Amino acid sequence: TAADMTVARPADAEPVTVAGAAVSVHTGMEAVNSNPPNVVAILEGSDPTLKDTYVVFSAHMDHVGVGRPNEQGDSIFNGADDDASGTSAVIEVAQAFAAMPQRPKRSLIFVTVSGEEKGLLGSAYFTQHLPVAADKIVADINIDMIGRNNPDTTVAIGQEYSSLGATTQEVTQTHPELKLTVAGDLWPEERLFFRSDHYNFAMKKIPAIFFTSGLHKDYHKQSDEPQTIDNDKLARTAQLVFWLGHDLANSSAAPTWTPAGLKATNQGGN
Repeated sequence: TAADMTVARPADAEPVTVAGAAVSVHTGMEAVNSNPPNVVAILEGSDPTLKDTYVVFSAHMDHVGVGRPNEQGDSIFNGADDDASGTSAVIEVAQAFAAMPQRPKRSLIFVTVSGEEKGLLGSAYFTQHLPVAADKIVADINIDMIGRNNPDTTVAIGQEYSSLGATTQEVTQTHPELKLTVAGDLWPEERLFFRSDHYNFAMKKIPAIFFTSGLHKDYHKQSDEPQTIDNDKLARTAQLVFWLGHDLANSSAAPTWTPAGLKATNQGGN
């Protein structure tokens, strides 16, 4: 574009303005269409009536990809905690339920979604194209980053928003062998309830709860690598999720929203 320009000269000289100079900048760009999948599996329940209702277990399987190399020359963002930890937990929980000689009464949906890091895109698509009616889904248990921080504490975000909070605490007390304390939201300023995939279920009025260990120094960095994961804590948290899902899937009573939860979902998180 035409503009006046100031031209650099030797340090002892005054700058000179050149009128009407033309400047053009060229940069290469490539548009890429990407359609990463969601992966969904359904395990049918055993009760003739309750098998037409569902408990969902969800986690996201994407991370932030490849970026500028760090000081060590590492350009790969591995996402071991965010959210390979949650993805592996969903897979293990699914295998545990599938191996049971007697299936739970309700049916179970296991979903790992893509596009969470781009704005909860995969779970938004899934909840807009559900394989069953939304009112047949009694709960979503979402798992996102469960392999770090305090080894004997996990966090269940959204406990105050539905009866899932009280049920989670009851299940935790029933299984002391897990040696886990389930805390409430330790980071309310981060508004984490509105930042992971369970929120798209909540916006469909499906009661949802979100298990996480919270943020840490390796969050969205190349250093979020497998060797940083507390595998024992991850396994115990996955077992807790299994037992919570087992309780929900065998209870004739469906989870319900609290007034605080209804307010949060009606206001869209504002």
